[in-house]
Amino acid sequence: MKKRLLSVAAAAFFGAMLNAQQIKFEEYDLPNGLHVILHQDNSAPVVTTGVMYHVGAKDEVVGRTGFAHFFEHLLFEGTPNIKRGEWFKIVSSNGGQNNANTTNDRTYYYETFPSNNEQLGLWMESERLRHAEINQIGVDTQREVVKEEKRMRMDNQPYGNLFTNVQKNLFTKHPYTWSTIGSMDDLNSAKLDEFKAFYKKYYVPNNATLVVAGDIKPEQTKKWIKEYYGAIPKGTVYPKNFPKDEPITKEKEVTAHDPNIQLPAYVFAYRTPGNKEKDAYVLDMLSSYLSNGKSSVLYKKLVDQEKKALQVAAFNQGLEDYGIFAFFAIPMGATTKQTLQSDIDAEIKKLQTTLISDEDYQKLQNQYENQFVNANSSIQGIAASLATNHVLMGDTNLINKEIDIYKSITKQDLQNAAKKYLNSNQRVVLNYLPEKK
Repeated sequence: MKKRLLSVAAAAFFGAMLNAQQIKFEEYDLPNGLHVILHQDNSAPVVTTGVMYHVGAKDEVVGRTGFAHFFEHLLFEGTPNIKRGEWFKIVSSNGGQNNANTTNDRTYYYETFPSNNEQLGLWMESERLRHAEINQIGVDTQREVVKEEKRMRMDNQPYGNLFTNVQKNLFTKHPYTWSTIGSMDDLNSAKLDEFKAFYKKYYVPNNATLVVAGDIKPEQTKKWIKEYYGAIPKGTVYPKNFPKDEPITKEKEVTAHDPNIQLPAYVFAYRTPGNKEKDAYVLDMLSSYLSNGKSSVLYKKLVDQEKKALQVAAFNQGLEDYGIFAFFAIPMGATTKQTLQSDIDAEIKKLQTTLISDEDYQKLQNQYENQFVNANSSIQGIAASLATNHVLMGDTNLINKEIDIYKSITKQDLQNAAKKYLNSNQRVVLNYLPEKK
């Protein structure tokens, strides 16, 4: 009876926490098509201004990859009103911080300032959208920056090009086949006019979402938004009619080499549905069941108990058009690839034929409720989530509803997803090996 009372009390507390997590927001469109999302939270004197553009690596063309990520760097070069090299100085000298990031599907820029500098953040992002400087000096400078980033993060990093090799073999027609950072040869051969054309095509108000979150007065914020963004001309938004890949019906095995590694890695990758599909959430939960934490199925068996793997993971990479579900393993000692493959396949078979236990199911639900409570704990995080949910998911209010989607997933859903997507004839097997001397 005492345990029952405690669990009821815990449930009531968790329910209160979940209700407290409700993120209130307001959204509207300017006449030029700019989508605006406002979130007021006066608990701390900070404001994040972010702009997400619906352009990522998949919007590039063969022979000119890497443009979206390149612009993440290039658009800090300045504007007619912000001198070259001054962007970061202005932000830091006014007590702020800023950054940008790019994925296959979108590019996101943001500044976080003390709330008395909210107007500055709005003005700076409007400058980037209205008339960023695209000139040869900036292109040449940022080209070297991107080359160095590629060397550090990928080419000179152990296993740095592993995921690139997964992408190029899992996709053959869809532009997810190349990495976000793209090809240095493509960037080297691109002309200035091509960079200007990319900016003109994608950096338009009706391809952008502006989010302002934090210690704001909404009516004043709206006035500044109208003043700084209202007169920026509307552009043309082009349909995203990307070629689709045929379903994988036969296992494909490929090999790649990495000069920076001493131990091989093996990847078993499956092409899965995009982020908007419920099955994407189911697969995300499956990946957590298999390898999230030291008590997870694969870690406990292959790393902890049987000492067959140095590392093992199942991860679910959600993208807008497709997803990638992959198993990754580095063998321990004399463990063979076949041993790791057989053990991973055995766990998949269990998922396909037997429902997970009530205890494991409840553990999963607890993990996701805990993630939900801890998510969006900063104004920056809330701003990014609001923009992402609108741009890539088509529903800003997912920031409040996603937990309900996870809670609706049943043990049968997990089994059905394993049966539907994780079959050996639907995968690419990547042997990622040390480069031969």
